[in-house]
Amino acid sequence: MDAVTPKARHDTLDTHSHVVRPAQMEWQKTRFPGLEVKGLLFDKASGLVTALIRCAPGAELPDHEHVKIEQTYVLEGNLCDKEGPAAGLSVKAGEFVWREAGSRHVAWTPEGGLMLAMFQVPNKFYEKDGRVTDVSGADWDTLWGHVFKQ
Repeated sequence: MDAVTPKARHDTLDTHSHVVRPAQMEWQKTRFPGLEVKGLLFDKASGLVTALIRCAPGAELPDHEHVKIEQTYVLEGNLCDKEGPAAGLSVKAGEFVWREAGSRHVAWTPEGGLMLAMFQVPNKFYEKDGRVTDVSGADWDTLWGHVFKQ
């Protein structure tokens, strides 16, 4: 289960700090073969997401756009840009990459990897049939368009 950020007062131990224990969480499969996640923080109102992402060797994150700034710290393995303006870029274990709002690419992990990723709002995925979806495959605008109307 993903850790969800509640909207509450911040004057008690229970509402001030939220400890998440990833070692006790199950890896969740995604619709992308070889990619699993542990959601560490998720705020549905704003779209803020922090997740551990585990990638099998050769796993690919297809054509997607980082709607707002994306930040990734590579813990193990490497993360490469397979297609897009930075094709060939390789970020290795111990390195950090952030991408500007509107950046679009195909990412993959030739040798696999483990990453800590932070998104200000979930990515847009560009499907071959022309739809624009979120990571779950649902219509992006339906789920996340409200973030830009606030």
